[in-house]
Amino acid sequence: MKRSMRLTAAVTLCLALGSAGPLLAQEPAIELTLKEAIRLGFERNLDLKVELYNPAIAEADIRRSLGIYDPLLSLGARYDRSNNTNTINFSPVKFDQYQVSAGLSQLLPTGGLVGAAATSSKIKGTSSFYSNDVTFSISQPLLRDFGRENTELEIAVSRFSKEGSLDRFRTRLSDTVAQIRTDYFRLYNLREVLAVRRNSLALARTILDETQARVRAGVLPAMEILNAEFTVATREREVIDAERAVRDQMDVLRVALQLEQGRDVVLLDQPTRDSYPVVEEEALALAIRSRPELAQQRVAIKIDELQRRVARNRVLPDLTLDASLGTAGFDPRFGRTMEKTATADAPNWGIGLQFSYPLGNRAAENDYIKSKLAVEQAQTQLQSLEAGVVRDVRAAIRLVASSYKQLEVTSRGTAYAQDRLRAFQKRNVVGLATTKDVFDVENDLVTAQGNQIQAVVDYNNAITQLWRVTGEILDRQGIRVAEGVADTLYNKAK
Repeated sequence: MKRSMRLTAAVTLCLALGSAGPLLAQEPAIELTLKEAIRLGFERNLDLKVELYNPAIAEADIRRSLGIYDPLLSLGARYDRSNNTNTINFSPVKFDQYQVSAGLSQLLPTGGLVGAAATSSKIKGTSSFYSNDVTFSISQPLLRDFGRENTELEIAVSRFSKEGSLDRFRTRLSDTVAQIRTDYFRLYNLREVLAVRRNSLALARTILDETQARVRAGVLPAMEILNAEFTVATREREVIDAERAVRDQMDVLRVALQLEQGRDVVLLDQPTRDSYPVVEEEALALAIRSRPELAQQRVAIKIDELQRRVARNRVLPDLTLDASLGTAGFDPRFGRTMEKTATADAPNWGIGLQFSYPLGNRAAENDYIKSKLAVEQAQTQLQSLEAGVVRDVRAAIRLVASSYKQLEVTSRGTAYAQDRLRAFQKRNVVGLATTKDVFDVENDLVTAQGNQIQAVVDYNNAITQLWRVTGEILDRQGIRVAEGVADTLYNKAK
């Protein structure tokens, strides 16, 4: 018996040291509401920050694609020397030509290209003269590559890609919020379990004291003390394990929320026990409309359909209209040359059509077929995702309903176990139940209380899962992802 008492004292000492850890901490505890935990997770989660760079990169792609409308300026200077044979004495004549040029061109949304070019030359040989000309031109495709959609294909794809990257960010954010809620309620669960274990230990110690008193009075045999001491030691071990689980889960939250290490985390919110009614048709419609994964797939379909239409256009023949209008001046005097150019004394113009078509056109035809298949594939993927969403929503609704029923069942189980323990304690007083019988019944109460705590947490996790699969978890937590959320990163990088 003395050996058992020493064992109990040693375990009690370990328990006291383990329990004293938080009490010895100098830093005050971190009081944390669920809303604050989610806010910290949103602001400090490094994986979310990494994901947020993708829309910023997509914004850079959009700006880059818009560069097709940047006017193109060209400047040039050239010197040429040539030798021509004099037709009178057949002697070579040297000619030196100095030329400067400038041009400006601009792409049109229709796919056409307009431009203006000016050239000024000085030719020096047996005599010197100047030549100037100014030309305005346009080249416009009439069939293939005609229209804004064909011209701005890359711009539109970049915009859709940014939209898709924002949907991926919303998906990642939804998963993060759901995980934070789960971790928060898990810590609540473990703290409640720890409280149950401590109450159980206190009861076991009370029973041990009573048993020792009754053994000394000769009412019970000494063997009853050994049973009580063994149960107390078991309860102390269970408390130590429960405290370790609480500390481990606090570390999980500290890492996820980037909280200060070493400080206790106190939860200010409790999981709900209120009924959560769900209308299946409304939940399904909300999920189809709101799930970011489905929105991302719809964006992919938009890109594929756009590329299909462009590929269909590129099956057409290439018919291009070219037109130009200009004026020139030629004179030994530079000023006179500029005057003749400005007054259009020698206008020139031209217009023409250029037709080309590869016989067979297999490359364009198969690009079009490939794009059609890509659209059909993306649409099939969307149907598969929608079917999976419907399945997930229905399963989540069933889980919420069954978890809520478990609240009542486990509550009745706890009440029954409490009544049974009181009855066995009374029987033990009059000698109709042994100490072991009381501890066995008390074990049933601990199990029932643990089941009740777990049922509450499971019910709230089921609600979290329902919000996740219906795509409403961000709205439920008051989180809005603005379209320009990543533009700050882009602007900082400029």
